[in-house]
Amino acid sequence: MDILEIETKETMRREEAAARLRAFADTLARNNDLEFERGGMQIKVHVPDEVHLKVELELETDERELEIELTW
Repeated sequence: MDILEIETKETMRREEAAARLRAFADTLARNNDLEFERGGMQIKVHVPDEVHLKVELELETDERELEIELTW
């Protein structure tokens, strides 16, 4: 059972998505904590030095999906 789940979905240009991923990666590289804000509530999550990375590509007839997942 999830204690908390924050999920956002947005439509944006490919370049904007790349910039968002780049900013996320830069924050992850510089800090041990990630911060999320939702509905006026700020959540800080500690990320250890070692994580598991999963990259999944799904190709369907009319849709493509790329998932990038970090777990620890």
